[in-house]
Amino acid sequence: MTKRSVFFLSDHTGITVEAMGRSLLSQFPALEYDTVHWPFIDTIEKAKRAAGRINQETMRSGARPLVFSTLVDPTLRACFRDSAGLIFDFFEHFTQPIEEELQIPSAPALGRLHSIGKQNAYNERIHAVNYALTNDDGAVTRNYDSADLILIGVSRSGKTPTCLFMGLQHGILAANYPLTDDDLDDQNLPRVLQPYVEKLYGLTIDPRQLQRIRKERRANGRYSSFEQCLSEVQRAERLFKRHSIRFLDTTAMSIEEIAARLLQEAGQESRLD
Repeated sequence: MTKRSVFFLSDHTGITVEAMGRSLLSQFPALEYDTVHWPFIDTIEKAKRAAGRINQETMRSGARPLVFSTLVDPTLRACFRDSAGLIFDFFEHFTQPIEEELQIPSAPALGRLHSIGKQNAYNERIHAVNYALTNDDGAVTRNYDSADLILIGVSRSGKTPTCLFMGLQHGILAANYPLTDDDLDDQNLPRVLQPYVEKLYGLTIDPRQLQRIRKERRANGRYSSFEQCLSEVQRAERLFKRHSIRFLDTTAMSIEEIAARLLQEAGQESRLD
């Protein structure tokens, strides 16, 4: 199979179109592709330049690129209709059926999805990210009263990126606390966590995957040895079970999947809807 180029076109940051496009492409695990991100296409000149790049890539590779687009403006979308790429236009495909069903016209506006026009949602997002950073890795524990979730687990099990993602994408106030050897040997919850058992959620991971992650950070020493990783994971899972703490195996999950599963199982809803 010829390696393809994949273009993600957007009139704003491109986060949405990339998520949608990659979700579709994940259904084709044999496909190899290179990506071209082209955000902030908000003028005819920029659109024509992107269309020209698509045509150039087709000539270079001999295979037409896959082009995913969330361009809102119909005049900008029209610049790509005669391009050599295979266009997947999310707005063009879905807007008309929705208009017909609702019997109301759409009102296109560039960048509306990620606009800060909804000031309250924007403020919630910033507050939640700051909260995750402040309350990372047990550095600060005095704010646990206001936490929606407190993630616990061994070092490098995915706590920090999950907390940041839940803050950024959902406005969730998520703190995290690392379980140390002393905690695991003792098999008692650290005193600072005991009042918040209902907010606790454990993360676990396959010991070999944990070892691979730790070796990237600290290649040598006890910290990244398989024996240490295995021991920590086993003791952490025993602690979770002893204290009836819900926990999730993160081994084969992306950060997005971990966050979605946690919010669902914890009964938490996004603050940004």
